[in-house]
Amino acid sequence: MSRTVAIVTMGCARNEVDSEELAGRLAADGWTLVDDAANADIALVNTCGFIESAKKDSIDALMQAHSLKADGKVRAVVAVGCMAERYGTELAAALPEADAILGFDDYQDISKRLNTILSGGSIDVHVPRDRRTILPISPIDRQSVNEATKSKFGQGARLIRKRLDNAPIASLKIASGCDRRCTFCAIPQFRGSFVSRPPTEIIEEAKWLAANGVSEIFLVSENTTSYGKDFGDLKLMEAMLPELSKIDGIERIRLSYLQPAEIRPTLLQAMVSTEKVLPYFDISFQHASGALLRRMRRFGDSEKFLLLLSQIRALSPAAGIRSNFIVGFPGETEAEFEELLAWLDEAQLDRVGAGVLEQLSRAPAPLHRDDRVECSVPDHDRWERGLQIEREPGHRGHESAERDEPGRARSPLAEAERIAVLAVGGFGRAEMAPHSDVDLLFLTPWKVTPWAEQIIERVINRCASIGDINHSAEQPITTQMKFIVVTQITMIFHILGL
Repeated sequence: MSRTVAIVTMGCARNEVDSEELAGRLAADGWTLVDDAANADIALVNTCGFIESAKKDSIDALMQAHSLKADGKVRAVVAVGCMAERYGTELAAALPEADAILGFDDYQDISKRLNTILSGGSIDVHVPRDRRTILPISPIDRQSVNEATKSKFGQGARLIRKRLDNAPIASLKIASGCDRRCTFCAIPQFRGSFVSRPPTEIIEEAKWLAANGVSEIFLVSENTTSYGKDFGDLKLMEAMLPELSKIDGIERIRLSYLQPAEIRPTLLQAMVSTEKVLPYFDISFQHASGALLRRMRRFGDSEKFLLLLSQIRALSPAAGIRSNFIVGFPGETEAEFEELLAWLDEAQLDRVGAGVLEQLSRAPAPLHRDDRVECSVPDHDRWERGLQIEREPGHRGHESAERDEPGRARSPLAEAERIAVLAVGGFGRAEMAPHSDVDLLFLTPWKVTPWAEQIIERVINRCASIGDINHSAEQPITTQMKFIVVTQITMIFHILGL
């Protein structure tokens, strides 16, 4: 009997990879994957549990899937992913509409779990635990654990993955977990300790992606700069990048989530000198005040961060640099916030995002009792401060990226954003006014304005001219083409053939 399943993915690029790995396991066991949950026996929702809005979106997705039961096709709704892993029993009690709450340890036997649910059996609700306790404390000892344990953290003896779209860009997970103890972040608690995948696995998967139509790979993890430390080789990334660049069909390689305290000269050199690696630096600064960063249990300060930026731009004047920042952290003073704004003026980053602390799901007891101080910034000012960082002209991002500075070439990120910046619903809720000299496009979920249609058409036609979309002037622009452009923000890089 045919068994159908639809996978609904919420959250980050790492979740997208997890969904494709789940799809691979299910397809290998005879399940038929369908795009529309309304046509599936089981709706499998891969949830996000990091920020409040993402958790709300995940709950909404579960509720929407549950509503499809009324039509008679959908027989079960199953939650997996970070929110399911983190909250388990608590989520099950609060959301009886979900027929099962599964944790990461269930992924290896996902087909068996779903078969049990379809046959009317019950699955024990996942009980959360601190996954940092599963592996040895010493990173170098983690590779010695058995294969079954390592597979729970993103490693596997063979490739199990199935593409869920035909986009020319794909994320490739190089590691899982994090060893940092940032006070605002709970990810290490439910994702576990940092574990690198062997280079051979990563290269094999990159070749598979190329054979399946991918021309750009995006290396993702919770902390890409830590890659290789559990193999005893912190320069393993530098050795792997040239091997990835040799793969036929892969034209562009990007790295995500670089920790500033761990960015080393050899990694910078490898990123700017290795063929096909884009000069794209996704650096997690979070703030510029040294004192506040210490309260976050992070390293660095405004001076050290500016030095790092100068090193990057000296090696690659065309480098595109983006980062995220937190405002409203406990104890943040007016002086510390002004220090951040002043630093952003000087740093001239190409893309900036800002989050309010209250919207971040922090780890339990994020600060020692004596350190739990109230933020001096009033609640009603925090959102405005976050928006101020993202949208204020003349500081950074959109307008500053357009400036032609002596001795500094326009960055590829800024040039891409000059054509269009696509922010859609759950993919990036931005509420900024477009600047007059930048084609800045903001779309509400699934609503495309006439002006947006023109921009999307221009993007598609430009992509077609470099062969990334099979389209000609005589052919109509399909909804699928628009969907690719809208949902894949990084498609913008293809506009310039970067």
